[in-house]
Amino acid sequence: MRPNQLEERLIQFAINVILICKKIDNSFASEHLAKQLIRSATSAALNYGEAQSGESTRDFLHKMKICLKELRECLINMKIQHGANLISDNESLNILLKENNELISIFVASVKTASSKLKS
Repeated sequence: MRPNQLEERLIQFAINVILICKKIDNSFASEHLAKQLIRSATSAALNYGEAQSGESTRDFLHKMKICLKELRECLINMKIQHGANLISDNESLNILLKENNELISIFVASVKTASSKLKS
């Protein structure tokens, strides 16, 4: 996958998170988790943008690890919201969860590759 394709997927993921969060109710839990989910999803996209212009392999790796951490946070957040029935649009949520898992897999592979380059 080319870097611009991954960037577009991250941007679309963040947009879709924002759109699904617009549909939540006004309870404290919903608002709290939705705000955190938006922060995590947008952070992954923004940090990837920074990673692309990393000053070194070490800097690139650090930013990629931040992206991975943010994506994992998104996954747990959505699972909590799903379990608590805070997001009623199950179809959209399942699509987001699938995309989130795919993005995590991509970042795990990228981090492993960058780590092996750093060691050699």
